[in-house]
Amino acid sequence: MTSEQLREKLEFYRDLGVDEIYRREYVKPAVVDPPSVVQGAPLPAASVALPSLAPEGDTLAKIRQDIGEDCRRCRLCEGRAKIVFGSGNEQSGLVFVGEGPGADEDASGLPFVGRAGQLLTQMIENTASKEGISIRRPDVYICNVVKCRPPENRAPQPDEMEICGQFLFRQLMAIRPKAICAMGSTAAKAVLGTKDGVTKLRGKWHKWRDIPVMVTYHPSYLLRPYNQDAKREAWEDLKKVLHFVYD
Repeated sequence: MTSEQLREKLEFYRDLGVDEIYRREYVKPAVVDPPSVVQGAPLPAASVALPSLAPEGDTLAKIRQDIGEDCRRCRLCEGRAKIVFGSGNEQSGLVFVGEGPGADEDASGLPFVGRAGQLLTQMIENTASKEGISIRRPDVYICNVVKCRPPENRAPQPDEMEICGQFLFRQLMAIRPKAICAMGSTAAKAVLGTKDGVTKLRGKWHKWRDIPVMVTYHPSYLLRPYNQDAKREAWEDLKKVLHFVYD
């Protein structure tokens, strides 16, 4: 079993609320004369605590250090300019998770700074203002499933999401926000492990570990002129998240 397969299995059991696993200790049987006679009995089962899926005392600074300045773990490194780790308030009660960096993000090293990022800023700040909630974009934390720009802004491949997902997992565990907002189908798949689309998932609460998750449309989808209904739905989703976290 590879380390990635082991990690997936441990995550599965931890999601089920299992904190310990049990195994029987192997005891080499005693061989006596004649050789066909074997003595010995198994010992009682031994309790083995599941190892942590994130290092003890993990921090965003440590995670960024572990990624390194020139990560070569997957093919996305081949065309990227900068690793886009995340930005915002590291003690925030709300984390937004997107898909991956675009051209503007790749150039700046910061998430959501292009047209979609400007729309996200407006959505956060305008909705908060209308709802009487005193927050601005720097008060939340924003990151992506993958930290390097996919070629031609294509969707990340499953293996790329798996490799980079370990760092997203650690980011979420280090921050431990009150809620997560997953923007778009890639973020929803990475956080919730689902194959369902945004239309089916949005508007209601889900869970990652014990943290509530709201799925909504990615801002880049909302930039398309024919998505007026989606814009209204995204506004409703954001209202729910902001009131849940900040009321």
